Amino acid sequence: MKFHVNRDVFSEAVSFVVKLLPQRNPQPILAGVLIEASDEGLSLAAFDYEASARTTIEATVDEPGTILVHGRLLSEIASRLPNAPIQIVVDDDGGIVLTCGSARFTLASMPVQEYPAIPEVNGESGLVPSEDFATAIAQVAFAASRDDVTPVLTGVQLEVSGTRLSLVATDRYRVALREIPWDGGTSASDEPTTALVPARTLQEVGKTFAHGGDISIAFSGSGDREIIAFTAGNKTVTSLLIKGNFPPVRRLFPEATDHHAVVNTAELAEAVRRVALVLDRSAPLRFTFTADGVSMDASGTEQARASESVDATLVGEDVTLGLNPQYLLESLGAVRSEFARVTFTSSENANKLSPVLVTPQTSGGEESFKYLLQPNLLLR
Repeated sequence: MKFHVNRDVFSEAVSFVVKLLPQRNPQPILAGVLIEASDEGLSLAAFDYEASARTTIEATVDEPGTILVHGRLLSEIASRLPNAPIQIVVDDDGGIVLTCGSARFTLASMPVQEYPAIPEVNGESGLVPSEDFATAIAQVAFAASRDDVTPVLTGVQLEVSGTRLSLVATDRYRVALREIPWDGGTSASDEPTTALVPARTLQEVGKTFAHGGDISIAFSGSGDREIIAFTAGNKTVTSLLIKGNFPPVRRLFPEATDHHAVVNTAELAEAVRRVALVLDRSAPLRFTFTADGVSMDASGTEQARASESVDATLVGEDVTLGLNPQYLLESLGAVRSEFARVTFTSSENANKLSPVLVTPQTSGGEESFKYLLQPNLLLR
């Protein structure tokens, strides 16, 4: 095997395929990157049985072949090579010799025959705008749980219905939802399609494909091997879906209610960051919404106290409640608008705190982003 390739193109390709690999893999073979050289160019792939990444790049192939080499080491080497073309040759002993300018590396090859087959996806697919999809992921994925005790909550639920794709995530204390356009083409179906994708994988997809035109999303497989594939340009990422029933959190979002406050998003976020400095890590921040604005009060350890007020427009009665400041800050960061609307919902259970709904404050039209946050009990 022998080929020549542009250094920057090769480095970017290797970096892409190793991003989804875990830092520590119980099976050393899965730490490898599979490189196939053929007349069509160079194909690079990585797979850990749950997620895969694959890309093709142009290269001058003198002798076709396939090699498996440690991915993270190759990525670190490629990113530090001098500005010159790369040549990779497999020597007579099976070692991999990489030459770039005056730099020369000899790397051990891994057994290609032991590497698992990269999954292929041939199911139904549709298109979404890449920037919309990347933004939607950033607005929702942070609300997924980081606790593996309940795996279904560590994922983001993708739901296709008609011409809309919605992304939903929850960790029991909050729910984030965003909808974007979906183009199912001629095979569009009225039957809803759902896929529960690990949040970590989806976040990498959002970062990688943020500026790639349209993204093709395909659903495939059955039983315990259901997978989803994201493709843009010459790159494809697949992910094994999380098995289990995602909680029916959509029904938690309230019908239209007039009891709300409108506040400048940046001003509220800055005030929350300051006042929360004196709080214990898990303590709620007290918010009081009145006709004069919204005030924040915090009492911490060692008699530390803080308070601040910002302007707000309130429709309805005054409200005092406790909110997790970090959860609120994450919602304000996801709003993506100058002003945010905080809606106070009502509950049939008088003994239960009602969640607050955070949305962008825009003129007319149904909001595509919604964030529901459960208040905390305040100690009087």
